Amino acid sequence: MPQAASEERPLVMGILNVTPDSFSDGGEWFETDRAIRRAHEMIAEGADVVDVGGESTRPGADPVPVDEELERVVPVVAALAGHVRVSVDTTKPAVAEAAVEAGATLINDVSASLWPVAARHRVGWVAMHRQGTPATMQRRPEYGDVVGEVSDMLMDRAGQARAAGVDEVWIDPGIGFGKTAEHNLQLLGALDQLVASGYPVMVGTSRKSFLGVVAPTAEGATTPVGQRLPASVATATWAMEQGVRMVRVHDVSATVQAARLVGRPTTGARR
Repeated sequence: MPQAASEERPLVMGILNVTPDSFSDGGEWFETDRAIRRAHEMIAEGADVVDVGGESTRPGADPVPVDEELERVVPVVAALAGHVRVSVDTTKPAVAEAAVEAGATLINDVSASLWPVAARHRVGWVAMHRQGTPATMQRRPEYGDVVGEVSDMLMDRAGQARAAGVDEVWIDPGIGFGKTAEHNLQLLGALDQLVASGYPVMVGTSRKSFLGVVAPTAEGATTPVGQRLPASVATATWAMEQGVRMVRVHDVSATVQAARLVGRPTTGARR
C-alpha cells in the first residue's frame, strides 16, 4: 500500500513525454539525456512521481510499435528509479513489464486493462476511463450519463484489480479522453463522488484543449496550449480541494505550490 507522503498535501505527478508528437511538448524531451535532465528538474521542483510515456495518447495519435516504445521508455525509467518514484504511462503489457523490471512502481494505464501486470509484479496501478482510442476518441463522444458511466466503468476495473491482488489501485476519470468540454466540466464537478468510492483518485487536466475553450483569450479565441498554465493550476486546485489525491501535470513547480496551499492530508507515493 502507499506510504505517507513527507508533506501533508496532495501528490503531484510530473509528465515526461519521451515522444516526438505529444500535444503539448512533443519532441522537447524525446532524446534520452534531455528527458532525464527534465525529470531531475521536476524532482527539484517537488514532483512526487515522474510519469514516463513513450507513446502519445493525444487525439489522432498513431500507435507506436512495442520495440520503439521500449527503446524510448526503459532507459529513462532505469536512470530515474533511484531518485524518485517512477510511473510508466503505457497500454502495452510488454512495455509495462519492462518498465517495472527497470524500476517503475506504478503503471499509469489509459486502457484500464493492465491490472494483471500490476498484480504479478506487486506494483501500483492507475485505471483511467477512455471512450474509444486516440485515433477516434474525440470525433463524437457521447454519453447518456457521463458521470455515472465513467464511475461504473472505473468501479468495475478497480474491483477486478483488487480481486486479482493489486493493493494500490488508483482511479482517473480521463479528462479529455473521449469527452467534450461539457463532459469534462461535469466530471470535474462530480469528483467528490469518485473520491467517496474510497479509491484514491488521480486527475489530469494540464494544458488540455477544453481549457482553451472554457477559458478563452480576451479576444474570445481558444487559448493556445502554451498559455494554459492558469487554467491548468485552477482546475488542479479545484480537484485537490474535492479530495483528489494526485494531479498529473506538466508544470510541476506551480502545481506543488498550489498543493501546499490546499494542504490536505494524503497518503503518498512509494518509491
